[in-house]
Amino acid sequence: MEDTTTNTNNLEFENRIDLSELQESVYQIKSQLGKVIVGQKNMIDLLLVAILSDGHALIEGVPGVAKTITAKLLSGTMSVDFSRIQFTPDLMPSDILGTSVFNVKTSEFEFKKGPIFSNMVLIDEINRAPAKTQAALFEVMEEQQITIDGATYTMDSPFIVLATQNPIEQEGTYRLPEAQLDRFLFKINVDYPSAEEELEIVTREQALINGSKLGQIETVISAEAIQKYRQLVTQIKVEEHLLKYISNIVVNTRNNSFLFLGASPRATIAILKASKAFAGINGRDFVTPEDIKNAAIPVLQHRVIVTPEREMEGLTSKQIIEQIIESVEIPR
Repeated sequence: MEDTTTNTNNLEFENRIDLSELQESVYQIKSQLGKVIVGQKNMIDLLLVAILSDGHALIEGVPGVAKTITAKLLSGTMSVDFSRIQFTPDLMPSDILGTSVFNVKTSEFEFKKGPIFSNMVLIDEINRAPAKTQAALFEVMEEQQITIDGATYTMDSPFIVLATQNPIEQEGTYRLPEAQLDRFLFKINVDYPSAEEELEIVTREQALINGSKLGQIETVISAEAIQKYRQLVTQIKVEEHLLKYISNIVVNTRNNSFLFLGASPRATIAILKASKAFAGINGRDFVTPEDIKNAAIPVLQHRVIVTPEREMEGLTSKQIIEQIIESVEIPR
């Protein structure tokens, strides 16, 4: 007699959406970055999720933990334009946006585009520039276009801003207002490497003789592919009870006695988009509670303000958000 018993342990669920190409591209990018970058897996994952979610990222860490080099190498894996802007106290909006220049031959003013007109823009030490320059940058980030002398100029897609910030050396810096911080999808905290990773870093540096770190990186993905993957990610399914879970987490930031300011609805949408991208890079066409947890901390930690009393006790926004996530029950 034929055995018709089904082995449930070997059931394979077929995705509604083919994410194999996306997964392969993510693997290729990580492989390229792994040639140079030691560790920092969380930062790389979050940067990829930000790109797939059509969002910008703020990277914070002490000097020398590979914030800038990672962003430069990431752009090297993609067939996109890249520009780097070093923010300084004397930087003016026209230095990043561009300016109108008089052309003697035509007797007309011509607009000369600034370095912001690129696909991937790295802003080094974003808190070093004055408020006027910061505001000009954030307007472009939000609108993805600028208007100068009555003419509108639209950014080419994809348009991604990666900004670095130093948590120490606050003298001579201009703190980013909460309303502007809210423009960033993620705030990524970059920690020191472990002892094993530190040894690997110095070993690789010793082996690199007359070589270029950037020269080791190969381009593995096109701008068109990024657009395609973004479309795929938007189609990833989120069950209704998980939408409620996301909503409950954000609402709890507004009712928490440890927080002076809670997160806005923009944070709710950001968690939704980022959790879909997390599912996508893991080859799933549906979101799990774990995807939402992975997205919640980097989305929320820069959008809330800890009360002065709790801040004096040493509590951070990240710790409070972790407590909120653990306290919110996943609706069934």
